[in-house]
Amino acid sequence: MAAALPLFPDLAPVPSGIAQMAAAAAPIDDRRAIAFASLDARSVLNRCDSARLPFEWTLNPYRGCEFGCHYCYARYTHAFMELRGSHDFERRIFVKRRAAELLRRGLARVQPGERVALGTATDPYQPAERHYRVTRSLLEVFAACAGRDLGIVTKSTLIRRDLDLLQRIAARNRLSIRFTVTTLDPDLARALEPRAPRPDLRLRAAAALAAAGLDVGVMCAPVLPAITDSRAALTAVAAAARAAGARRFAALPLFLQPAAQARFFPFLAARFPDLLARYHRAYARGAYLPATYQRLLRARVTAIRAECGFSSDDPAAG
Repeated sequence: MAAALPLFPDLAPVPSGIAQMAAAAAPIDDRRAIAFASLDARSVLNRCDSARLPFEWTLNPYRGCEFGCHYCYARYTHAFMELRGSHDFERRIFVKRRAAELLRRGLARVQPGERVALGTATDPYQPAERHYRVTRSLLEVFAACAGRDLGIVTKSTLIRRDLDLLQRIAARNRLSIRFTVTTLDPDLARALEPRAPRPDLRLRAAAALAAAGLDVGVMCAPVLPAITDSRAALTAVAAAARAAGARRFAALPLFLQPAAQARFFPFLAARFPDLLARYHRAYARGAYLPATYQRLLRARVTAIRAECGFSSDDPAAG
């Protein structure tokens, strides 16, 4: 068996704002044990000041995500709405009203060269998009623009529906599309990401968009220590990305805030009980893995990227 990276060096031992809006959100659907509500958002563009991230603005058409990935870092966002149940994030979905109108207004604040990232907290092509079409309405705004810089991150094959808009955007703007693929193992993917499309279907969608001339990349994200970080596992994802026509490949280590830990640790206990104590130690001081692990992962990914024919790192995928 290919070796995983050395796991975890020893470590030393009142509703307000969005919560009020969430409480007042009008129900618009209740199906499949998922409740949908209309959120009267005040804006859809949010400034991102983190030096760790390669974009200046985030754009999310929904709050909450039906895919229900156990590791999802964005689970903390539901706590702002006083929704802290272990399944609230994937069962209480808020659809942002007037999103396209708010985006048109908000783009006046975006300076030339600043990147807008669509889908940083929730997948813009989660199943709700088939009915509510908020993401498509946002793309229609960008299709009428020129000189903008837009990045899209998704796990969903539904993005193929919008190929016409994506090509129009790419003709006059900078557009990059990144598919996240955590593993090629379909059983593991289903366990980690219960309602997301299978990895092979994501890669098929990536191939279709790449064949249409769009800038497509693949992110192996998140990389789970001792679960998906072996050289063989990472190389498999990179090689599949290359075969699909992806121009870039990146891998990002697991980022685990307390809200995500509350969901991910019970998953570990059930599926990988031998790893639970080590994960607890690794994240005892915060949401990031130890620097030593991150350096080892970067070195491994750099070597794999070169072996698979990717020319360089992908800053847009970080």
